[in-house]
Amino acid sequence: MERIEEKLAILADAAKYDVSCASSGSDRKNDTKGLGNAAPGMGICHSYTPDGRCVSLLKILLTNVCIYDCAYCVSRKSNDVKRAAFTVQEVVDLTINFYRRNYIEGLFLSSGIFKDPDYTMERLVRVAKKLRTENNFNGYIHLKAIPGASDELIREAGLYADRLSVNLELPTEAGLKLLAPEKTRPAMIRPIRFLQHEVIRLEDERKVLKKVPTFIPAGQSTQVIVGAAGETDMEIVHMASHFYRQFQLKRVYYSGYVPISNDTRLPGIHSQVPLLRENRLYQADYLIRLYGFQAHELLNEGHPNLDTDIDPKLSWALRHLDCFPIDINKADKMLIARVPGIGLESARKICAARIHGALGWDQLKQMGVQINRAKYFITCKSRSLERKELAPEQLRQLLLTQSHSKWLKAHTAQLSLF
Repeated sequence: MERIEEKLAILADAAKYDVSCASSGSDRKNDTKGLGNAAPGMGICHSYTPDGRCVSLLKILLTNVCIYDCAYCVSRKSNDVKRAAFTVQEVVDLTINFYRRNYIEGLFLSSGIFKDPDYTMERLVRVAKKLRTENNFNGYIHLKAIPGASDELIREAGLYADRLSVNLELPTEAGLKLLAPEKTRPAMIRPIRFLQHEVIRLEDERKVLKKVPTFIPAGQSTQVIVGAAGETDMEIVHMASHFYRQFQLKRVYYSGYVPISNDTRLPGIHSQVPLLRENRLYQADYLIRLYGFQAHELLNEGHPNLDTDIDPKLSWALRHLDCFPIDINKADKMLIARVPGIGLESARKICAARIHGALGWDQLKQMGVQINRAKYFITCKSRSLERKELAPEQLRQLLLTQSHSKWLKAHTAQLSLF
C-alpha cells in the first residue's frame, strides 16, 4: 500500500502539466446497473477551476518513464526525477476505489512512452477495457492517444474512452524541431485525422444500421504549451483555428510553460508564463468556437499578441469602432453578440423579446446586458446613455477606469465583512 501511495504521489504530480481534461460532451449511459455514469447531469460532476481546468477526474500518468527527451517536459529521459510506473491493474483498482469513495467521477490517463508508442498505447487501452468490461464501469474515461501507435490500438481506445486527445505540444513546427526534435508534426496529425475519419464513418453507418458501437462520444481534443518557444499569440490562435476547421476538435487547451531546467533553448528559469496569458487565449478560443469570430479578426501582423489589460472582444471592438453603434432592435443576433458586455444568451433573449416591441435600457439590463460597457457600442429605444464621440484610446481608458473602480468597490465591501 505504501508503494502504491508513493507511485500515486509521483505520477499524479507529473500529470499536473496536462490540462486537457474537460469531461463535458459525453452521453455514455449506465444501462447495465454497472458502476458510474457519464450521462450529463448524472455521474459526471463538471467541476472547473477559473481558467477552465477540470478537477473531477483521477488524473495520473501510467508512467513518467519516457524514451523521448523533449526539453520542456518534466518527464524527459535526461531529467533527474524519481521514476515510477503503475501496472494496468493498479490503475483499475485506484479508479474503482476512488470512485466508490466519491473522490472522482472518472479517469484521465496519460503516460510517458515506455519502449515505443504501441507498447504504451496497448497498456492504456487495457486499463480502459478492464474498467468497462470487467468492472462494468460507466464513468468518464479520457485517454491519451499516443502518436506513432497503430490504427488498430487507436480505434480500440476510442471504443472504450469517452474522449481521446493527441497533444500537439507546441504551437509551431519550428518550436517542435527546436525543443522536441525526436517528434514530428505529421506523426501527431496522423491519429487526429484517423479519429476524425472513424467518427465520420461510424456516423454514416449509424444512419443505416441499427447497432453501431459508441466511439469517443465526447470527441477529441489537444493541448499546446504556451511560451516555451517564443511563439506569438497570433501563431497560437491561428493554429487552433486551423485544427478546429480541419479536424472538428472539441477543444484546444493552452498550458503556460513552467520553467523546469536551465536548457539554453528555453526561456529563463524565472520566465514562467503569466496565467493571464492563458486566460486571454481561452477567451479568444471561446470567441472563435462560439461567437463566429475568425482568427485573423482577433490577431494579425499588426496586432500579434492579445491585450493583457482588456479581453479580446473589447479589444476587437475598439479597433473596429466604425462598425458601431448598432441598433439593438434591428441587428443580427451574432452581431449583437459581438458587442462588449453582451453574451450569447443575452443576444438570444434580445432577439426573442424585440419581436414584441422595441427594447430600452431597462429591459436590456434585465436580460443580463452589462450596460456600463455595452452603452458605448449600441443604440436602443431609450435615449442614449452618455454617448460620446471618443477615440479608441479614450474609450479604452474610460472602460479600464470603470472596471478598476468596480473592482475596488467590491474589494472594499468584501474587506468590510471582516
